[in-house]
Amino acid sequence: MSQDLTRLRIEIDAVDRELLELLNRRAALANEVGEIKRAEGSPVFRPEREAQVINGLQDTNPGPLKNASVATIWREIMSACRALEAPQRVAYLGPAGTFSEQAAVQFFGSSIEHVPCVSFDEVFHAATAGTAGFGVVPVENNSEGVVTRSLDLLLQSPLHIVGEISLLVRHHLLRQSNSPEGIEVVLAHPQALAQCQSWLNKHLPKAERRAVPSNAEGARLAATHPAWAAIASERAGTAFGLHVAAHAIQDDPFNRTRFAVVCLPQVLEAPQASGKDCVSLVVSVPNRPGAVHDILVPLKRHGVSMTRFESRPARSGQWEYYFYIDVEGHPSQPHVAAALKDLQSLCAFYKVLGTYPVGD
Repeated sequence: MSQDLTRLRIEIDAVDRELLELLNRRAALANEVGEIKRAEGSPVFRPEREAQVINGLQDTNPGPLKNASVATIWREIMSACRALEAPQRVAYLGPAGTFSEQAAVQFFGSSIEHVPCVSFDEVFHAATAGTAGFGVVPVENNSEGVVTRSLDLLLQSPLHIVGEISLLVRHHLLRQSNSPEGIEVVLAHPQALAQCQSWLNKHLPKAERRAVPSNAEGARLAATHPAWAAIASERAGTAFGLHVAAHAIQDDPFNRTRFAVVCLPQVLEAPQASGKDCVSLVVSVPNRPGAVHDILVPLKRHGVSMTRFESRPARSGQWEYYFYIDVEGHPSQPHVAAALKDLQSLCAFYKVLGTYPVGD
């Protein structure tokens, strides 16, 4: 071993000891903050505060660490400090190894109590009933569009959105062997099957495509039969002892899914402004000519940008629709508040689904 390498390792060890001392000092300060919060009855988790911390560090980051790495490191630091006060119980579509679990860990950090659920409905029920403090559900994919069940549940539920996370999704073909030969059944969540349909049409045109509640459940089932394969993450493959028979089979190489973090308002009120915020709404309008155009006018008049506009049938039998709208900004900003007030006056139905910091 060269003297230079020995010297560098000694310096790294010294820096690591300094980091550990600083992290423990930060944890001690976080404990003091927790005591004040408990005395005031304030929530432990403040997504806008954590977003401000990460954004501030990224704005002043001198490198060579990339900003994405800075965000990941500080989420874990804040997660570990939060866990000293009270670990967050987070519900998501399970079992272990789903992209929903990955999104939960990416948003809250790994120091959480996991509450895996068998369906999106159960995630909402867990967060509503208090089995979990928060729920994480997918709401939109950049190639397949919205996750309709999540939107329907947001409309009906007392939960509101307090955060979001965007996940780069890589779908792999997993099975007991590392070859795609002889596969008779492919198991996955319907969204994953749709996101990989071109690859499946080309490489496994005769294989049955079987929808299951989650990709991780598909991986669990694929581990029970040599002719079955699952579409899931490498994490799910590791969890169930499967090999990767084909890597990254999603049709869109930049496949991303957006997840919403939901909870009851009494668990966490709408986050305060972080500087990069979003308001999600669902509205309906009277069935008359020009009504949809009219609800967009207040946004333009007050200079508020709309980042999403989706329609869903109201299931009233009258050909009526709900419109899901995302707008940039925070209701504490006068121009946003004015736009929302004018918009509400035009609607037959109006519900704020959540106000939250914009995710990565």
